[in-house]
Amino acid sequence: MSQTIERRGGRALVVYRARVSGSVVLHVLDLAGIFVFGITGALVGVRKKLDVFGILVLALVTGLGGGFVRDVLIGATPPAALLDWWYLAVPVAAGLLTFFLHPGIGRLERLVNIFDAAGLALFCVTGALKAIEYDLSPLSAALIGTISGIGGGVIRDVLSGRVPVVLRSEIYATPAFLGAGIVVLAAALDYYALWVPIAAAVICFTIRLLAIRRGWNAPLPRTP
Repeated sequence: MSQTIERRGGRALVVYRARVSGSVVLHVLDLAGIFVFGITGALVGVRKKLDVFGILVLALVTGLGGGFVRDVLIGATPPAALLDWWYLAVPVAAGLLTFFLHPGIGRLERLVNIFDAAGLALFCVTGALKAIEYDLSPLSAALIGTISGIGGGVIRDVLSGRVPVVLRSEIYATPAFLGAGIVVLAAALDYYALWVPIAAAVICFTIRLLAIRRGWNAPLPRTP
């Protein structure tokens, strides 16, 4: 993996790229996250008994929401979703695929959780990587990665009339912050390897699924 040194504001910014281009890796991961998050939005739409238009809307806003927020916060405007037709085609494809091939209602909740965990993992990593590329501080980059991961799910839940999962007692933002933090820490140590974001995504995904399976919750206030 080669490294390219750029200078912004007098500081050396290390942007690591794959042999062809790191932006290609980021692009593929971004589209993968959009696809799996689009599926979660569509599955929620199926569960809410929405028509095909409603399902596609949920697929679009869920798949693109986190990336929109990320790009606006770091100043990457217009957002990537408005510059590349793939960013619109992928969630639409996810929505249509779910509309025609969705399973029975009884399996929807489990699938939503699995795909949501996958989207959370992919977006927390891509969000952190893009924040690093824009020379944000380590803490800011980790927060951007977290926001990127949870953003689409929050919009999905609000539009479907559910309390956003991040506001409930379930452990949700913590795995995203951990995954983003691993990527940011490696960059802060000038360690760049393709396995780092992959490992970070796997760790985030695993912790989120374990939290669901074992009922790990954040502390709640005591009630008299």
